[in-house]
Amino acid sequence: MPRIMLTDEYWLKLSRLLLETGRVYNKPEHRMTLEGILYRMRVGCPWRDIPSAFGDWNTIYRRFNLWSKKGVLLQLFTALKQSPDFEWEFIDGSIVRAHQHATGASTHESESIGKSRGGNTTKIHLAVDSYGLPIDFLLTGGEVHDSKAAPELIACLPDADFVVADKGYDSELIRELVRKKNGKPVIPRKSNSKVGNADIDWCLYKYRHLVENAFARLKHYRAIATRYDKLARNYASTLALAYCMMWLPM
Repeated sequence: MPRIMLTDEYWLKLSRLLLETGRVYNKPEHRMTLEGILYRMRVGCPWRDIPSAFGDWNTIYRRFNLWSKKGVLLQLFTALKQSPDFEWEFIDGSIVRAHQHATGASTHESESIGKSRGGNTTKIHLAVDSYGLPIDFLLTGGEVHDSKAAPELIACLPDADFVVADKGYDSELIRELVRKKNGKPVIPRKSNSKVGNADIDWCLYKYRHLVENAFARLKHYRAIATRYDKLARNYASTLALAYCMMWLPM
């Protein structure tokens, strides 16, 4: 039997939330289906190579695809983040390589895969709370600069006392967006800035490693560290499930 990830306590919590979405029926095989999805996410194998102990691979894939299409896993992530600490919010972006099998989706919409120096890449733009737990994210092509995606990400975030980011977010537009949401931006200016960094809280800025730690935990999952999903919504659902695993012990 392959290693599993869900204890009885975790499954009880997840199964209740799955039923509350109103989009999932109460079926006993759902636990092993979810274990199969987590196995594939952890090891990064093709769907066909999921061990038969979890059930038929095609059933697992079709259920994942259906849940992704209905937004079930994103709803699960939203339901689990019940008590974030919004005193501090940390934002950052991280590039992941897209496998050659991730390209070529037969859709007319953007699949959040772009060309950058590293080839076909996707960028995860992530926000975490004061404890380093994920609170929101979005996907773009890997060539999109952090500062370009920041306005959309910040607009989705709850109001916080401080929003902390690195020099990649050095923009007066971004600072003004944070101030409009009653927060204080802690974003260092670049070395050629005439304003300088006398107003930066460097003690608070040191805690920016919390968002880097969240990315490190995410990339323990090989299906996230390398993108194999053709559809952006399926990759986003994989990310949402990884965030759920970070919130489950809370």
